[in-house]
Amino acid sequence: MLLSHYYKEVVEAGCDEAGRGCLAGSVYAAAVILPPDYDNPALNDSKKLTDRRRHALREQIERDALAWAVGIVTPDEIDRINILHASFLAMHRAIDQLKLRPEALIIDGNRFDSYRVGDGLPDEGRVLPYTCIVKGDAKYQSIAAASILAKTYRDDYMDALALQYPAYDWQSNKGYPTRKHREAIRLHGITPFHRRSYNLLGTDELEINFEEQDLP
Repeated sequence: MLLSHYYKEVVEAGCDEAGRGCLAGSVYAAAVILPPDYDNPALNDSKKLTDRRRHALREQIERDALAWAVGIVTPDEIDRINILHASFLAMHRAIDQLKLRPEALIIDGNRFDSYRVGDGLPDEGRVLPYTCIVKGDAKYQSIAAASILAKTYRDDYMDALALQYPAYDWQSNKGYPTRKHREAIRLHGITPFHRRSYNLLGTDELEINFEEQDLP
């Protein structure tokens, strides 16, 4: 059973991201604040759940959470600042949108860029305390909830893009580096949603000339 909270008697938000390892698409992150006594035995790491189960849990999370939000960082931004900092920025954007202001953060993983409360928000300029928790989405309910929101909203986004670019099989791979995805890049080139800073073909032998290529 996952734990309800890490900090005691503090309003904490759990944060997680989805899409860090993808070749295409934005990276999504979610922040979730659950009630102090919340207990949902069905919550778990989103990767261990079926798509149908994740979407059912998303409805429960959005209904039960004291606050939740999703942040997005685009492929162009990822290429400018790198995927690690883009993942943290997506979390920051999610935290900015929370209708209930957190007093502390718990982050899935082992690194994080400190979050400073944004302009116009209560406690503007304050740096919130945070704790990074490796495999936190399998240990704490709020991180598991954030994992589910981030993944389902990103999957929905990739499904919509797949209708525009069916050759890349995004409805199945969600932008991750499968053989079919890379073969489509080899045959058709890149889209505006591919991350140009990534090794898109998965080899050092071939390169794509981004400057000369016409984007589909």
